[in-house]
Amino acid sequence: MTGAAAGWTAVDLTDISKRFGGVHALREVSLRVRAGEIHALLGENGAGKSTILKILRGVQVPDSGSIAIKGESFPALSPQLAREKGIGMIFQELSLVPTLTVAQNIFLANEPLTARGLIDDRLMERRAREIFALMRVEIDPTAVVADLLTGQQQLTEIAKALSQNAEVLVLDEPTSALSPAEVDVLFGLLRRLKAEGKAIIYVSHRMDEIFMIADHATVLRDGRLIASRPIAEYTLAGLIADIMGKETRNLSDFVSESSATDEVVLQVEHLSSRQRGGDISFSLRRGEVLGIAGLLGSGRSRLARMLFGLEPVGSGMIRLKGKAVTIGSPTAATEQGIALVPEDRRRQGLVLDHSIQANIEIPILKRLGRSFFVDKKRSRTITDKTIERLAIKTASRAAPANALSGGNQQKIVIGKWLATEPDILIMDEPTAGIDIGAKGEVLRLVRALAAEGKSIVFISSELAELIAVSDRIAVMAEGRLVEMINKSDLLTGDSELRAEQKLQIIVQQGGRAA
Repeated sequence: MTGAAAGWTAVDLTDISKRFGGVHALREVSLRVRAGEIHALLGENGAGKSTILKILRGVQVPDSGSIAIKGESFPALSPQLAREKGIGMIFQELSLVPTLTVAQNIFLANEPLTARGLIDDRLMERRAREIFALMRVEIDPTAVVADLLTGQQQLTEIAKALSQNAEVLVLDEPTSALSPAEVDVLFGLLRRLKAEGKAIIYVSHRMDEIFMIADHATVLRDGRLIASRPIAEYTLAGLIADIMGKETRNLSDFVSESSATDEVVLQVEHLSSRQRGGDISFSLRRGEVLGIAGLLGSGRSRLARMLFGLEPVGSGMIRLKGKAVTIGSPTAATEQGIALVPEDRRRQGLVLDHSIQANIEIPILKRLGRSFFVDKKRSRTITDKTIERLAIKTASRAAPANALSGGNQQKIVIGKWLATEPDILIMDEPTAGIDIGAKGEVLRLVRALAAEGKSIVFISSELAELIAVSDRIAVMAEGRLVEMINKSDLLTGDSELRAEQKLQIIVQQGGRAA
């Protein structure tokens, strides 16, 4: 297809609705994407973006509404039918097999065969080179994917979609792990694909990218279509207002007097990662909740990993109560009074088929016994106190973690690290994937812990939660801490913007100084 043929409607989803139990994920949402267009799909977490894209990919079936691909109507799509009709998805979490070559990944499950019925590796490599030549990028088809840079892996994902004759490309946060140079290469490719008449759906939380690359933007909020208009009609403040809404969220339960004292328990000075670099400096006081804001790839989780000994520090200094320390492992961090509630509770925080008690035991085994035998009576006491304190809804401490709801699973993760009696608790996206009621319980727990004298680093992509629970908020961008904001400055002032909108603009601009 050429650019001259661009302009017709490639994707037309009309009045799509989808419910999951009593939750309306989508309410009569329409999405129309033209060939030769880069169309931004925007909204906060939970807005409905993932659901409508899963319907487009054929992973989920809509309850009502109509689907048309290149003018052909369907009641619903299957994954195979979506691929046949030219829908290609490039995931935020790469779907490549790291131990296979580039060519093998591109043609995985679609390998060309020789006359004898064997996989034709040479033909795969030749076709892969042809695709990369059309993309104007240089990647060796014989290279093992694990040896590629992140940007090269992302481009390989796109080559895989193009090998299947994709006319509609969906990119979900494609630049979250890319360097600026890799972003430039990706954007150059997307502009060329657009000129060839491809329809591109682009999902990103980075507003600067949206204004650089998109022609049109569709905004969803709470499962509803808010607006769909050319990007040229938007300002940054206007786009953020559409994404976040103009109503004020109720923060009254959390707007309280700070529990922070003058005692500095943690001082970080020009901290950088050995692999990724950066420059992070801040102090944390006793009884303080320090929020960490930033876009995907800004280095928020990297900071948590360095403080907990999961990622090696390249340079800089960590001081605990004024004393310089080296934290080379999670064990060392725990011994220094630091605990981490990780971002992915199911893979990093819990042994799902083990009991609540067994999960809570894991980080305190040394305290429960000096031999191979664990003091089960003491373990039961600690577990029961944790269940009571955190109001974990369970019939028994012996219940497996995977039998509980997401919110109660998260409470187990928090509880098991509180059992280590830390002075500093780092929480990375602690409310991700749990319902609104459980979120409120976690936020109230954080404030209660601060009132008890715990110092908390609270990392979240939910700006309303950061404002609700934090005393100060640090903004990160490209591995650097670029702004430190007092919550009171966001909640007061003459601006008509809400606190979340003010913070969102600062995050998008990479700090006021950017």
